[in-house]
Amino acid sequence: MAPWKCTIVIIVLYIWGCNSQSQDKVDQHTRIQSAFEGDTVKIDCTYQTAYTNPTLFWYQQKDNGNPKHMLNKFSKSGNSEEEFKERFHANLSTTSVPLSIMYLRVSDSAVYYCALRPTVTETHSTLIQNLKQCDIIMQFNLIFFSFILT
Repeated sequence: MAPWKCTIVIIVLYIWGCNSQSQDKVDQHTRIQSAFEGDTVKIDCTYQTAYTNPTLFWYQQKDNGNPKHMLNKFSKSGNSEEEFKERFHANLSTTSVPLSIMYLRVSDSAVYYCALRPTVTETHSTLIQNLKQCDIIMQFNLIFFSFILT
């Protein structure tokens, strides 16, 4: 039996800062990436910010559901939601926070978002976008896993 082939399609999320002195930017450059079930996949996310201690966030969205917070990274620490602790990891540097998914599964099919601030939260089944009373222009990064039998 041929292994499952995983294609990751990535479209970009940009967030421009809340003040005139700085411009925050988050970008995922990779558009298409292939991997096999069981592989480790790295999803790149680079950022620019004037903040000295930024916090970067990863979200997962499945089957038209609400985005779910996966993990966040700040300084040399971070937090992961329980269901993501085992196979999903991110390493924060001064310019990037790539997400690694180990032992890739078909059930990992989803849209993945990288963000510089907590841009989406879920409260009582309502999706809320935190704008922090400033002009934020957003173009979402869509990372979609589609599995093809090869």
